[in-house]
Amino acid sequence: MKTSVDKLSDTRVKLTVNVPFDELGKEIEQAYATIAQQVSIPGFRRGKAPRQLIDARFGRGPILEQVVNDMLPTRYEQAVVENELNPIGQPEIDITKIEDNDVVEFTAEVDVRPEITVPDFSEISVTVPAVSVDDEAVDKELDELRARFGELSETKRKLKTGDIAVINLDAEVDGETIEDASTEGLTYQVGSDDLIKGLDTALRGMKTGEDNEFTAKLLHGEHKDKEATVKVHVQQTKERKLPELDDDFAQMASEFDTVEELRENTRTQLEESKKAQQAADIRDEVLKAALAKSEFALPESIVEEQVHNRLHQILGQLAHDENALAQLLEAQGTNREEFDKESREQAEESVRTQLFLDAVAEEEKPEVSQQELTDHILFTAQSYGMDPNQFVAQLQQSGQIANLFADVRRGKALAAAISRTSVKDDAGNEIDPNEFFGEIEEDDTENQDEN
Repeated sequence: MKTSVDKLSDTRVKLTVNVPFDELGKEIEQAYATIAQQVSIPGFRRGKAPRQLIDARFGRGPILEQVVNDMLPTRYEQAVVENELNPIGQPEIDITKIEDNDVVEFTAEVDVRPEITVPDFSEISVTVPAVSVDDEAVDKELDELRARFGELSETKRKLKTGDIAVINLDAEVDGETIEDASTEGLTYQVGSDDLIKGLDTALRGMKTGEDNEFTAKLLHGEHKDKEATVKVHVQQTKERKLPELDDDFAQMASEFDTVEELRENTRTQLEESKKAQQAADIRDEVLKAALAKSEFALPESIVEEQVHNRLHQILGQLAHDENALAQLLEAQGTNREEFDKESREQAEESVRTQLFLDAVAEEEKPEVSQQELTDHILFTAQSYGMDPNQFVAQLQQSGQIANLFADVRRGKALAAAISRTSVKDDAGNEIDPNEFFGEIEEDDTENQDEN
């Protein structure tokens, strides 16, 4: 077998493969056996017809077609290995020559991994937000806990931030009522600032039965960006009465006997949450800094595939109705042009990150244990709200377990690289990345178990 490689771009090559017939003996034998099993020839049992009779009855065409189909996968893989290529995606194969008893030639265009230079992570320095939990943050968390046990009671006083109002809204543009921006009996918490800009200001100070109006720019619909007159009527006002923050509340709302124990536990949980966020910040900042030091071309077909998959997924949820997609995008304050642009940017970022992390993994060469893979599968199944056994069955059916294995390997490789970086918080304090990303040596683990 002879092969040659033409570089079409930094991320795409064309393989030309010539396979002499004297190397196809096994495939030819298999092709005749397969055809013999498929046809009935008088005087011969199925599968026992001689080659000459099969050729005379059906010609060499079906044999050659079967030979080519059988030899393509193995000869393509052999050519890839011989030329030390790293293909990604499926090849586009074209049979360029079939000369009976002489040679079969085919070409395969395929995307390959670009050359990626992994920077020295020990030269990377990043800064992340400091972990800080003050009394105000603890009080806020405890107030949210109290709110879960609070009771709503009707009030006649003026509305203030945090109160609950049952309201009617009517929006008009040039005297025309806008149905999409009008509603009745809506329950709204004053201060939420998540409905119409100006509503919170209008509601503060209002009482049950009162009316008010304000102007606001509409963000969606056919009157988007137009100024509307919004009329608000308060049907009912309620306030949330919170239980006292004392030992009785601590015993009712938690496993603690005193409010001080509850407060300390709340502080500890907030600190752990902040540290988890800090670890995520370190990872993101280091990855961003490393990517900035490594420029490489992206395989266009892989980017296009991700763009297509995102569009196909969304359209699938909308019964492949392009008009429904246009209406959805308009309701979100965007359009198809912006959606396509955003999809491409996200796809490029995703492909760039994955290729880079694969290159990091090639350098770090982390080992992934069965337990680590299992833990990742369980975590992923939980994030999808699926039964783990059902999730594993789907992975096996679709051949996706290898992808999850690669995800774990990339994560371990990046963690090992991060442990060599320099990290500070924005207060100037040094942070040891090994606190978040370092690994305990096997011998240390055994010693801990013995102790």
